[in-house]
Amino acid sequence: MHDDAALPLRDLVDALYRQESRRVLATLIRLLGDFDRAEEALHDAFAAAVEQWRRDGVPANPRAWLVSTGRFKAIDNLRRRVRFDASLEQIARQLEIDSQAAEEDAEELQDDRLRLIFTCCHPALAPDAQVPLTLREICDLKTEEIARAYLVTPATIAQRIVRAKTKIRDTKIPYQVPSQAELPERLASVLRVIYLVFNEGYSASSGDSLTRTDLCAEAIRLGRLLLELLPEPEVMGLLALMLLHDSRRKARTDEHGELVLLEDQDRSLWNREQIDEGRQLIARALAGQGFGPYCLQAAISAVHSAATDVASTDWEQIVGLYDALLRIQPSPVIELNRAVALAMRDGPQAGLDVVDAILERGDLADYHLAHAARADFCRRLGRTDEARESYRKALELTRQEPERRFLEQRLRELM
Repeated sequence: MHDDAALPLRDLVDALYRQESRRVLATLIRLLGDFDRAEEALHDAFAAAVEQWRRDGVPANPRAWLVSTGRFKAIDNLRRRVRFDASLEQIARQLEIDSQAAEEDAEELQDDRLRLIFTCCHPALAPDAQVPLTLREICDLKTEEIARAYLVTPATIAQRIVRAKTKIRDTKIPYQVPSQAELPERLASVLRVIYLVFNEGYSASSGDSLTRTDLCAEAIRLGRLLLELLPEPEVMGLLALMLLHDSRRKARTDEHGELVLLEDQDRSLWNREQIDEGRQLIARALAGQGFGPYCLQAAISAVHSAATDVASTDWEQIVGLYDALLRIQPSPVIELNRAVALAMRDGPQAGLDVVDAILERGDLADYHLAHAARADFCRRLGRTDEARESYRKALELTRQEPERRFLEQRLRELM
């Protein structure tokens, strides 16, 4: 085959990597019992695909081919190393027996990515490592992206991930969904993981696009799987929250990819099917007992979805829901969001007072949305110099191009 004919194949393999690599990796971790061995097998399998599919054609089930090839590559690699370490022969032999049986039963087993999430969120792991590890392994987020979500350095995130993998290997943490009795105590970490995955998709931490649709869809899919496994109020609340947020996706940018604020969005573009499903879920969740922060956040989003425009939004109810949310989950980010709602109810000075208090405490000093909110309140109050200063600070901190262009436009309007 000529080189120019090979280009479509490489494009296909690249697309498959984007779409399937996390699924293949999760299955390889289950089959091989080791993160590093599975990651090496994953890359070996995709490298083999480029070579062999060019010669033999693309298989009918590419994902199954990649899993099988990765498994064989890992076992072959172990056997090649036997001359340096004879103990690897027994490992390779047992691995071949165990993984063959596991692969044959794969169709009857629960989703491997859900299994992997519970492994990454095992209580034996440090809480500050559970979410970064899962974001890295399940969603292939770079350490830089995860670091921005955590507001820490990439080196810190990398160290947490390495320590977590070592702990899983050394303590032989099982790769399985917990028993029904164990599920509730493990749930909080898993919900946090899924929500961070969604947030990275809904408002990408960097890059040319405001959203990453693949991550939003993945988080919603994982939320549905979790709801099947454990139909608890907070699971319903998280799924409702993601559906209600995602329902606005088409209206959040214009035809040129530019950011459109909630107050300016064409609400006819909102996905009514997702809104209806989300509202039904949150109604079910709030009717029961044990609801928490995800349910309250979903309730806030449901109030927004019920309004035909910003003017008709029930800001009194939204502020009240934020008050309840702050009581059970104190957070400067939630305070910031409440400040925005407060400004809509009581005017921009009320919002500015709250944001200034947050910043004076030293909280959110490196969070661009805090400075953007302050800039907007100052702009609405006619305090132009302060607005320009805050917009410039927000611009220094944001790494997402649509947000940068929006802030630059706001700044130009004040010149």
